[in-house]
Amino acid sequence: MARSASGGRVRVGTSGWLYPRWRGDFYPTGLRQADELGYLARRLPSVEVNGTFYSLTRPATCAAWRRSTPPDFVFAIKGSRYITHLLKLANSEHAVANFFASGILRLGSQLGPILWQLPPQLPFDRERAQRFFSALPRDVAGAERWARRHDARTTGRSALRAPDGRQATLRHAVEVRHPSFACAEFVDLARHYGVAIITGVDSDFPVIADLTADFAYVRIMGTTETEEKGYSEQALDEWAYRARTLAEGQVPGDLETCGAKQPPQPRDVYLYVISGYKTLNPAAAMALIERL
Repeated sequence: MARSASGGRVRVGTSGWLYPRWRGDFYPTGLRQADELGYLARRLPSVEVNGTFYSLTRPATCAAWRRSTPPDFVFAIKGSRYITHLLKLANSEHAVANFFASGILRLGSQLGPILWQLPPQLPFDRERAQRFFSALPRDVAGAERWARRHDARTTGRSALRAPDGRQATLRHAVEVRHPSFACAEFVDLARHYGVAIITGVDSDFPVIADLTADFAYVRIMGTTETEEKGYSEQALDEWAYRARTLAEGQVPGDLETCGAKQPPQPRDVYLYVISGYKTLNPAAAMALIERL
């Protein structure tokens, strides 16, 4: 983790850690799979958990993640695709309750932003987005109240209380993939509810870099096997500069925005190296940390 001289904290990580191709490359040969998260956490300050997108996790699993990592390590949790892709944010009360009851509260003070990734086919609908944003819990205590509303899917395998950090602010970020979201109306709505719009780059999806929360969330997807560290030295320098600029509360001039500019104020930054040539994603993340 780094801190900009006049800004917030910058945490750089990867999306996920259970990749067979990392073994013998990033992970030493012979390292037990059970020790891989701990190995990564000694080199990176955060990780984005991708598995929670596909299925509900379990309390014992989240408790094990916490035991494997130092107290200042942060988990960004990807929200359930059942909520975002199947229900499309509508009539999702039971699903949201099950998500928060599934075990992520066991992470306590190590619980970072919740990432809600919307499908490419879902266009911007103000009423749908506003209804979902307004229902999201704003702190861990609020997430506990949501968890208590769970249904039978998590009965007997739920965690309804966090071990610590109960009053901590709970941060939410949304990744949009339909071009209709690239508008001032959506930016204003996200800003009203303090939901960060994820800046995703190196893809065909819209780039929206407006700052709408007290933190910024960036996902970079362009690592390639032709570069030793996934990105060229110049590209790594540029991303380090962008991360520092965001931490100082300003949008880098080469990233696209859709809404009104805001007065600069320090913001925490979460930046994850995802997709691309995944084998080199840890190398790219560590190279960025060195620059920061």
